[in-house]
Amino acid sequence: MAKTLVVIGAGPGRGMGVARAFGRHGYRVGLIARTKDRLDAQVAELAGLDIPAAAFPADIRDRDALAAALAQATEALGPVDVLDYAPGPSGPVTHAAQTTAASATAQLGLYILGAVTAVGQVLPDMLNRGSGTLLITTGAAATTPAPSQANTGLAMAALHHYARSLHAELHPQGIHVSAVTLTAPPTTTTESDSVGARYYALHESRTPAEATIGPMGTVTSHSSG
Repeated sequence: MAKTLVVIGAGPGRGMGVARAFGRHGYRVGLIARTKDRLDAQVAELAGLDIPAAAFPADIRDRDALAAALAQATEALGPVDVLDYAPGPSGPVTHAAQTTAASATAQLGLYILGAVTAVGQVLPDMLNRGSGTLLITTGAAATTPAPSQANTGLAMAALHHYARSLHAELHPQGIHVSAVTLTAPPTTTTESDSVGARYYALHESRTPAEATIGPMGTVTSHSSG
């Protein structure tokens, strides 16, 4: 029976690389992002590759809309077997000394509260089945201080920690979680497909709990402890 991948933060680069990689292995693909026209174009592109896909527009920062989009994806495509969560930058990015409670809160709402909402929506079904994969992506600022990206780095570091905590708790229950650090976004279709292939490999191998991926799909694995 065909399985389902849902990509949250489905852009034309990394997100489509992941969608194509899983689609070529027989997955149905659900795409969630803010812009309906762009999503429709991406669905048409996947259809041209004989990959069943559907768009579910929602703003990740609108938690009710995100939960509704995931519910619609499940109804249309079936239970989510793989959740790919990778929000793109949104809102003001502030230097460390200029970061305020408001600018930090905005990024935490995007990166963390969106992730908590998405995981909460799909995890009960995964636990009932005893299987599933959560692929949670941040940028390099999650693990390496970047003063010019302080508020996003703060939020990404929290998301990275959340992913590692999920792995520690859920791995014994059959759910694989990878905290993925993408060092730079892919800029060509070739790079996107290389990155997508690495995401598929993380799902298939169910290891490691933490990986760093370059734009050409080069991988650095970390301890799963």
